[in-house]
Amino acid sequence: MMAGGGAGFLLLPLLLLLAGALPPGAPKELYSPQDPLALLDSRSLPRALNNSASAWLLEFYSSWCGHCVQYAPTWRVLAGDVKDWEPVIKIGVLDCANEVNTDVCKQYGIQYYPSFRFFKAFTKEFTQGENYKSGAEHDVQTVRQVIIDFLQNSPAESKPPACPSLAPIESSQVESLIAVKESHYTAVIYESPDSYIGREVILDFVQYEGLVVKRALDTDKEALQKLGIVSVPSCYLIYPNGTHGLINNLEPLRSLFSSHLKSLPGVRKKTLSRPELTTKPTKPDKMTETWKEFDKSKMYMADLESGLHYLLRVEVATHQMLKGDELKAFKDFITILYKLFPGRPHVARLLETLQDWLVSMPLDKIPYDAILDLVNNKMQISGIYLTSHVQWVGCQGSEPGLRGYPCSLWKLFHTLTVQAALQPNALTNTAFEGNSQAVLQTMRQYIKHFFGCRECAGHFESMAKESMDDVKTLKEAVLWLWSKHNKVNKRLAAIVQKWTRKT
Repeated sequence: MMAGGGAGFLLLPLLLLLAGALPPGAPKELYSPQDPLALLDSRSLPRALNNSASAWLLEFYSSWCGHCVQYAPTWRVLAGDVKDWEPVIKIGVLDCANEVNTDVCKQYGIQYYPSFRFFKAFTKEFTQGENYKSGAEHDVQTVRQVIIDFLQNSPAESKPPACPSLAPIESSQVESLIAVKESHYTAVIYESPDSYIGREVILDFVQYEGLVVKRALDTDKEALQKLGIVSVPSCYLIYPNGTHGLINNLEPLRSLFSSHLKSLPGVRKKTLSRPELTTKPTKPDKMTETWKEFDKSKMYMADLESGLHYLLRVEVATHQMLKGDELKAFKDFITILYKLFPGRPHVARLLETLQDWLVSMPLDKIPYDAILDLVNNKMQISGIYLTSHVQWVGCQGSEPGLRGYPCSLWKLFHTLTVQAALQPNALTNTAFEGNSQAVLQTMRQYIKHFFGCRECAGHFESMAKESMDDVKTLKEAVLWLWSKHNKVNKRLAAIVQKWTRKT
């Protein structure tokens, strides 16, 4: 039976066994104040970026996105790995699943998670930043190299003052360094043109004194021979007393070069004055913070209506203009909801009004703000409204931001497949009449065009291509979705276990 909100309908027994997205035992937070990165929100983000003396690399994530959960340990390791680069570039995160951040995520054009953006130093006017795209490669080494490319390609006016020159020096300059005594060490990393090690070591010492790091290329073979360098990368060290020589017995790794140089007498970290961001990220609705026991044999109207609220006001709302396949997918979705959603009268009437309005608008594109005005009942139509906040019951997570929305989306589509099976004539006189895959195909198109976790959407599309066309009856549609949900739950459980081990 449906519980919560008063309306009820009979569900197939299969649904009583369904789990949500991330289980209650999932990790509590993707990121915490103890992590070596900046936790930002709608209030602190503009202040952090405005006229910043350092550049920024931000991850816009969603705490309910399975791929974001899986990637969080890597991003945390990256932040720690480049912590010494902080005067030049800072690493931060912002959770778009937290509804207090909805407007700012929309402002920055964030539709899918995780999204990565670079922001130049000394930016005074609003910008959405530069997308970081590197295919599927988001490992620590790749991101580190992309950061260096970004810094080197930034124009002079947006170069962070703390950023040293990353360009290689000539052999003649090395000879000059050897000839002059200094009060500090000078390390010269010899490397090939495509190596990043020299630039990484240079940035590793932005916050250190007593040592200057340069890089030189291996193109001048005569100079290499004179210094006794037979392979690259190699580190040539010039001491304050004027002696110099190659550092031997050291593997050619950035970490080992930096560790050795930091251990030299007199090389120490500077005392820097860095103002901290005082605004702590705002937590989601307090209603979701305390775990409450619930009846696992029931579906809760609160979960379905909360899912609709998030879907219509947050997820789809990131798409400023609906057109083409996106518009068709949204119209089809609203049609299915209008015909099959077992909501309370005020929600049913809202869906009916939205459906009628979309049908009456023979446009090839519609600004979503116009749809949002109707969802928010800006026309003051009596008797229609949708909850304005989330209140998860069966879709509670162990912490705010976890589980919730993906769980409600699964339950929503399970509910719609069951309703279609129980009311086979509900779609009569629509484009879906006689189509046993109506709900599944609508779900497929919604996830393809609107679901924020792109990797999750890709997994679902792979399952759809594999066997969705084999569904021949409405009952088979119910069973197909049930079996695929179980498959997804197994994959998510593996992600959570892996996440837990890493943290």
